Amino acid sequence: MTGALLLVLQALIYFVTMAAVFHSRHRFGIGIFVCVLGVMHFLETYLAAVFFVQLPFGLISPGSTVMFSGKLLMFLLLYIKEDAETVRQPIYGLLIGNCLMVALALILRLYGDVAEMPGHQPDLTFLDDMGVLMVWGTALLFLDSIALILIYEKLGQRIANTLFKRIFLSAALVLTFDQLMFFLGLHLVSGVPISALYGGWIAKMAAAALYSAMLVIYLRYVDTRPALAGPEPLLKVFDRLTFRHRYEDLLQKTGKDTLTGTSDRGHFEAVAQSLIDRSLADRMPVSLLMIDIDHFKSINDQYGHVTGDKVLKEVARSLDGALRSGDRLFRYGGEEFVAVCQDLNAGDATILAERLRAAVAAMTLAEPGLSTTVSIGVTTVKSGPVSAEQMIRDADTWLYRAKRLGRNRVESPIVA
Repeated sequence: MTGALLLVLQALIYFVTMAAVFHSRHRFGIGIFVCVLGVMHFLETYLAAVFFVQLPFGLISPGSTVMFSGKLLMFLLLYIKEDAETVRQPIYGLLIGNCLMVALALILRLYGDVAEMPGHQPDLTFLDDMGVLMVWGTALLFLDSIALILIYEKLGQRIANTLFKRIFLSAALVLTFDQLMFFLGLHLVSGVPISALYGGWIAKMAAAALYSAMLVIYLRYVDTRPALAGPEPLLKVFDRLTFRHRYEDLLQKTGKDTLTGTSDRGHFEAVAQSLIDRSLADRMPVSLLMIDIDHFKSINDQYGHVTGDKVLKEVARSLDGALRSGDRLFRYGGEEFVAVCQDLNAGDATILAERLRAAVAAMTLAEPGLSTTVSIGVTTVKSGPVSAEQMIRDADTWLYRAKRLGRNRVESPIVA
């Protein structure tokens, strides 16, 4: 088998296996995925130090080219489909585990009379070298992962207009930095020749392109569930990746409507545009639902504001329970709510809105004789640019149509 074919075959097996494990997280938990990453980390570092394939443009290590590049893209996948808090966990775990390994190996050196085993001698020098490389590589991984996510977000806001370009450029920039820095440590510890530097860089650029293409295919056709959160300002992403607890505490106190527990209007204005832009940049439709509680003033007038507040809470809970896992619900003001639904076309958005309407209508309220309904206006866009304000205006138009036609109904271009 040729060296190039060997590397491509390894990359395919690595990505398909890791993507399958990641895809099963909703059934078995994310812990399996994190454990597999941890197990592969040792083999990756070992191969990067001792196993090389000679290609026409230089020495290539499968550990560095295939496994490390793949692991970096797995961290990006974890961020895209989950969040910054989740992706930081394996990064910190690997760093702590490698430091612990070095510490335990140093303690072993305090024992001078090691029992000899036939045909095997403990190579503590090799263990020292591996420990140094693993700590150095994990420290670089910490920087690489933060940089990859920040660059990915920055490119999405400024430059890259396709998902492939966004992922590839992010990976190429970070892998270039990593190749320079890891080679420095590898050269000092193992004496690896300079041909591994430029050969490895060329191979990593090819790996970045291959993994980026496979990641786009996975996101487009396999794991199509919307991400749990939209893009955020870069400083907030950095805070969350680096365990800035001050941000975590602040997040609990801001952005939430204190009565209903949903996100508030300020949070909507902060993230709605980025949610819309992100979906359109990925060539996916995005829908916005404007939801208004019917005759809410009458509820307050007849039953009092305490009961009105209870109705708001129950409606919010019902709406949130009927939405998809990745949809975002906001209290827009008074008795109005807004739902932003990524990757949802006009027909499916209308079906979802009808499900929300039926869920609220079926609620059982504690107050005898009290019931409530909602009217919903729906708007959908498939290409941009379009502003959040424009989508609000369009959804408002359909909402007022629903009210004029008798309330407790859904109106959208599909219905009309």
